[in-house]
Amino acid sequence: MEQVNWGRTDLVDETDEVLTYESQQQKERTARQSGVLMEELREQRVEITKVTVSKEGEQQIGKKQGTYITLSIPTLYPSDTNGFTQLQQVLQKYIAMLLKDIHYQSPNKILIVGLGNKTITPDAIGPIAIDELQSAFSENPNEQFIMYAPGVTGQTGFETSEFVKALAEKIKPAAVIVIDALATRSSKRLCRTIQLTDTGIHPGSGVGNQRAEISKEVLGIPVLAIGIPTVVEATVLIADAVDMVFRSIAARISEREKPSGKLSVTGWRSDTQNADLSLVKPIFGEWSTWSIDDKRQLFEEAFHAQERFIVTPKEVDIWLMQYALLISNSLFHLTTADS
Repeated sequence: MEQVNWGRTDLVDETDEVLTYESQQQKERTARQSGVLMEELREQRVEITKVTVSKEGEQQIGKKQGTYITLSIPTLYPSDTNGFTQLQQVLQKYIAMLLKDIHYQSPNKILIVGLGNKTITPDAIGPIAIDELQSAFSENPNEQFIMYAPGVTGQTGFETSEFVKALAEKIKPAAVIVIDALATRSSKRLCRTIQLTDTGIHPGSGVGNQRAEISKEVLGIPVLAIGIPTVVEATVLIADAVDMVFRSIAARISEREKPSGKLSVTGWRSDTQNADLSLVKPIFGEWSTWSIDDKRQLFEEAFHAQERFIVTPKEVDIWLMQYALLISNSLFHLTTADS
């Protein structure tokens, strides 16, 4: 099939090169060959992926040289207080790690920038987080921290990067922390993941609307980007749903004659992850056994002449308030921890 760029994503561990890792040996071999080193950790419920990209790796996966840390709880839900508490604890740890050389006392200043359009809910995480931070600092003033929500180019007519650069030149901060919404190519990642990176950010790149970057190369000072994936392409959701249907049917077929299936007195649950898709090939044909990437490519081609749709969860406003509070608390804790 003709390759189409269906996989818009801002998450480094969803890039094709990183997704090829299947075993520890393969990780080590790929790291030597491509300059991409990936570590997988876990702290309580939080799954942590640390990807270090060298200069050689930058050419391989199309992501800038630097460190990318992804924090995820696949089972997280909007009212999951325990999950958000754990996520905040781990986020604080890795923010401190990526900014380990930065001190937060006078005369140093830290510029915190909330990117996005406050009038479009999936894109509002940056401005909402700034609101939460301003509320927190109003009760505990700290002149070393300056917060700014510049809006988007469509509202102002100017590149957001230029606004941030001008402000940075004026106040001369020791570092810039940027908060923004991201795009993912996995429905399982929606609002359940945080990515941190010391490489900066290209606003709008995940949905094909790339603007000038905000990075150390542009500003001349360290830039930490914190992103939450809030949108995914509709074709990805369709492909994921179809793949899950095939896997569920295959799992049911494989369990049909097993005693465990016949003796079950509760709702039957199957292992869809390891389902044998060859079992559904006689029913649905060859394409049912394709990889998830090929299924997504098929639907992208089928909808190629149509308008491209970007999808977000219906509870996205609740998710964003939770993450705005989480990020605000994490950054506020960072200031008090250094005092």
